[in-house]
Amino acid sequence: MKLTADRIVDAGMAVFAESGYHGLSMRRVAERLDTFAGSLYYHVPSKSHLLHLMADRLAQQAYDAGTAALASLPDSADWKARVEAQATSLRITIRQRPGGAVLFADSPKVLSAGALSLMERLLQTLADGGIPEDRRGIAADALLSYVTGFVLQEQGSPASLPVTEQDVADLAKRFPMTVAAAARPEEEQFSLSVQLICVGFGNA
Repeated sequence: MKLTADRIVDAGMAVFAESGYHGLSMRRVAERLDTFAGSLYYHVPSKSHLLHLMADRLAQQAYDAGTAALASLPDSADWKARVEAQATSLRITIRQRPGGAVLFADSPKVLSAGALSLMERLLQTLADGGIPEDRRGIAADALLSYVTGFVLQEQGSPASLPVTEQDVADLAKRFPMTVAAAARPEEEQFSLSVQLICVGFGNA
């Protein structure tokens, strides 16, 4: 099969999912493609460039998912519902990819067109909602950081020590409100937290 930049990105994403940033190398990508590292450089000149392409692809996928989510909303949906639709589709997209939160977090640094498109649309949604211009950038960055951090926790390694029912019961006695809050289903927690963030935006 002909070697292309898209195939190299596919392989890079697979290696990144298995080994993370530090395990990603052009040599390992080449091995996955059953070729030599030197043959990759014609299409992708460096690991940094490969990371740029990978981050941009993920951000673009999130943007496209957001477009679909927004299109499914009723015409009467307000700006808060439109923000939540974008945040939810972003979470779903980056959660589907192992290591997606880490990769997405780097996308603004590499000036990913996909990431910038996400930000531009979110800023426009905030503008439509009447958020003051001097607050929009901070608000949008805060929301994207929250989504990324939420998925980073979801994609984190499981607890190294087992947690028993007795452990939970003991903790519930000591920290009843904290344990009760943590018991809320993740989907509900995410939705409500985004709604609360939007309330904060509206009161800024």
